[in-house]
Amino acid sequence: MNAEQRAREGKLPSQIRYIIGNEAAERFSYYGMRSILVIFMTQYLLLEESQSKGVYHYFAFANYFVPIFGAWLADRFLGKYKTILYLSLFYCVGHGILAAFESKLGLYWGLAFIALGSGGIKPCVSALVGDQFDHTTQHLLKRVYSIFYFSINFGSFFSTLLIPWTLKHYGPSIAFGIPGILMAVATFIFWLGRKQYVVMPPTGKESGSQFLPIIAYALNHQKKRAPGESFWAVAEKKFEKKKVEGVKAALSIFSVFIATTGFWALYDQHGASWVLQAEKMDRYFLGFQLEAAQIPALNPILVMGLIPVFSFWIYPLIERLGVKVTPLRKMGAGMFLLALAFFWVGALQARLDAGDKVSVMWQFFPWVILTAAEVMVSITGLEFAYTQAPKEMKSTIMSFWLMTTALGNLLTAVISEMNRFKSGALEFYFYAFLMLAVATVFAFMASRYQEHDWVG
Repeated sequence: MNAEQRAREGKLPSQIRYIIGNEAAERFSYYGMRSILVIFMTQYLLLEESQSKGVYHYFAFANYFVPIFGAWLADRFLGKYKTILYLSLFYCVGHGILAAFESKLGLYWGLAFIALGSGGIKPCVSALVGDQFDHTTQHLLKRVYSIFYFSINFGSFFSTLLIPWTLKHYGPSIAFGIPGILMAVATFIFWLGRKQYVVMPPTGKESGSQFLPIIAYALNHQKKRAPGESFWAVAEKKFEKKKVEGVKAALSIFSVFIATTGFWALYDQHGASWVLQAEKMDRYFLGFQLEAAQIPALNPILVMGLIPVFSFWIYPLIERLGVKVTPLRKMGAGMFLLALAFFWVGALQARLDAGDKVSVMWQFFPWVILTAAEVMVSITGLEFAYTQAPKEMKSTIMSFWLMTTALGNLLTAVISEMNRFKSGALEFYFYAFLMLAVATVFAFMASRYQEHDWVG
């Protein structure tokens, strides 16, 4: 059956199974490894909690900073397929180092290689999926990205349950080794499809949106600007007006996005400070002793459950009440929700600091709130970026989005290592008030944002 026949019958291109299989195995390896990081650092390497949280967030920062270079490497030199394949080998090496060396040096080198591999392929995989579709199969893109997103949550859920249990019963070498094996399997699955992929060649120095050249030219030629002309007028004399307008749109989107740095400073703590809190709680449930690092498995399940709840019930209900639901309003509300989640875990931590016995089941409620905030901010943010950015600026906007996540984790890492809080509860409350302040700033900036219509 050729590609045209498959499209008419609603069947996905055959090579998609290799990319989806690769993604499921790769996400299993990544989330499985990440789920035990803070427990490994505090209980096996005996690092202080503040230092462990710092390392965790520096690693998260690297994972979202490296994609800038991964995208550049793919666009300019290697193409998406070779970038994914080659950097996956670095990924495997990182897992191998973590499994082989139970030491601080092994930890740092292992995480560095994993960040290089994971971060490097992050901007390429979803784009490679899109490359497999042409005008005859474009109508199938929504379905394949739904499957793609499901594979991420599927891998995350099962690895977050299995790997913490493995760490407790078999130790770090096996616990880190299993994700390493899954990453090797992911790489092999991806390689199997090599003869079937639609591979777009790198476009060299001509690739890109001319974002930086336009800004640089405008800054360096302001003396040529006539009285009364706008800042961008000089750039329009050298570059197409449409491209200059695209740069202006990208900067206006970024001015809104920069406030989401505070959101990511809090959100990614669910894999570090929230796990460390769960470690101090009563974790017996239905006769079973849960591992603290297994609790984040709630997140992928809640994500898959809350997406349809918001899409088919909550958002339509709000619209019926006469309130227009826009992407920016969703994001602002999500930020306020995240502040509420941190006030909640702060109250739980206050009880723990006082010596009370607290069931880990009380964490379920802030987990629901945090995941609702994720649905409202993370998913909506991508929707906003892609509808507001002109075609040639979409990769630039994606880089901005990833950069806000990186900077948020960097902020948390620095604050954690400073270790200025007298109690764990105070730290959670600090972040909650920080989120309230950021959400207020975001709401103000969003109210001033002028939406763009790039259709046509």
